[in-house]
Amino acid sequence: MSVVKLTTENFEQEVIHSDKPVLVDFYADWCGPCKMMAPVVEEIAAEKEDVKVGKLNIDEEMEIAQKYKVMSIPTFMVFKGGEAVKRDMGAKPKSEVISMFE
Repeated sequence: MSVVKLTTENFEQEVIHSDKPVLVDFYADWCGPCKMMAPVVEEIAAEKEDVKVGKLNIDEEMEIAQKYKVMSIPTFMVFKGGEAVKRDMGAKPKSEVISMFE
């Protein structure tokens, strides 16, 4: 599955009402570590059929970033059943990001 671009318009449908766990990558285009993590996020989306992966640009969707208290980027959050259940920050190995689903 490909990475879903998350916006204010589709966040509730794609994340809150998703029937699968959702990994949300809060990022910005100017962020070096975010750029480093982009291929990893793409790989996870391509490999994991049982989860949804989305990216949310904090500069374009500030309201959502503020709602979830995103203070540094990249921030990764896993949502299950409409709730944020796990959160981690910074560049990290793919295995660490995938382990957030456990």
